[in-house]
Amino acid sequence: MKPMQKIELHLHLEGAAPPEFIRRLAAEKNIDLGGIFDAAGNYAYSGFLDFLKVYEAATETLKTPEDYHRLTRAVLAQSADHGVIYSETFLSPDFCGGGDVAAWKEYLHAIREAADAEERLSGIVLRGIITPVRHFGPEKARQVARCAQETAGDWVVGFGMGGDENAGRPGDFAYAFDMAREAGLRLTTHAGEFGGPQSVRDSLRELRVERIGHGVRAIEDPALVAELVEKAIVLEVCPGSNIALGLYPDWAAHPIKPLRDAGVKVTVSTDDPPFFHTSMTREYDALERAFHWDEEVFTNLNRTAAEAAFCDAAMRDILLKKLESSQ
Repeated sequence: MKPMQKIELHLHLEGAAPPEFIRRLAAEKNIDLGGIFDAAGNYAYSGFLDFLKVYEAATETLKTPEDYHRLTRAVLAQSADHGVIYSETFLSPDFCGGGDVAAWKEYLHAIREAADAEERLSGIVLRGIITPVRHFGPEKARQVARCAQETAGDWVVGFGMGGDENAGRPGDFAYAFDMAREAGLRLTTHAGEFGGPQSVRDSLRELRVERIGHGVRAIEDPALVAELVEKAIVLEVCPGSNIALGLYPDWAAHPIKPLRDAGVKVTVSTDDPPFFHTSMTREYDALERAFHWDEEVFTNLNRTAAEAAFCDAAMRDILLKKLESSQ
């Protein structure tokens, strides 16, 4: 398959940090990160909860707006190398200033400056989705929602939630999502990964989101699949992540194809690419091998992503025209 222009809707900024970038920051700051790397220098973890611990340990090196400026440039350059023309990244004020609005604005300014520089350099466009960490609890989520309210606009376009899906119920975070909705932000949340199909159903009912991060375990519940189709809910599917974390044994067993065949709107993203030894190129290549998908299928996946993106209408039109011209 020839190289394609790609749109990615599910990318954690800190989770996209190359291991060598984090090691370099740690060395500059004399931070001992313990055993978060293996002998080859890659992130080392065992299972999902350990992955979360390693992820949070890596963020200990990211202490200033300048650190996030450097990180954003590194991540976007990496994405552009794999043909990504538009990306939505999850940003957590928990990591960027501890949930303080004034501090968060400084971090956001640095991230936007870096994104603008990379857009001028390679053409890649970045937008932000503010994301509380579920296992930090509902009160912290409200602080993050306040940060989202204060910076909502043409660049901060969405609100979501990551972290451990089994920490509380989605409804525990409904107040934070209501705050974001009132600020005009579009809504997504992680569900249907380790939380099972019921977590998807609860998120739709209690948080009223229009996209679901992962969502793949909906395949276990035919009635839920039908609901996703009926409501045109978009799934931000990250196959390489699901396989690396042991949710499915291999690419052929991944449910992205049966979900798509059933009429569910699916997209493809990398989640935390260096943690899962993946990239958008690798995702596409593996899906092509596993399901014999052709260029038309991938073009349709990207069109779905463009239509589901939280950007404004003008940017959506630009993206759709770019996809059309690249065929």
